[in-house]
Amino acid sequence: MIVIVCLDDKGGMMFNHRRQSRDKILCEQILRLTKHAVLHMSHYSAGLFSDFSHSDLTVSDTFLRDAGNGDFCFVEDAALAPIEQRIEKLIIFKWNRTYPADRYFDLKPYEGAWHLALSSDFAGSSHERITMEVFER
Repeated sequence: MIVIVCLDDKGGMMFNHRRQSRDKILCEQILRLTKHAVLHMSHYSAGLFSDFSHSDLTVSDTFLRDAGNGDFCFVEDAALAPIEQRIEKLIIFKWNRTYPADRYFDLKPYEGAWHLALSSDFAGSSHERITMEVFER
């Protein structure tokens, strides 16, 4: 599976059971990346994409278990360390700022078997700069 996450500068993902930020252009970017593939996510995350259409969006409480090879998973609130061996690629969108957080990203892509294959910046609708980093094994 290919995992997509959004992180602040300290690896924060959520605060008080809510996403740290939302950005319309980031959602559009994710949908472009996953246009011809299955995109899995939780019911909570599906609300972020309710104003958009995707030909193969799958919403489930067991989306990480259900995803197969080559499928994309947008993850906001799940631990990934237990399934790290199943992850083929990791796409991290960085907000380039620090938000309050109580749920943190639990992988270490800058260490071990991962290598940074691509890094690019783009302007979001609510963020002057969002960085996309793609890690591969």
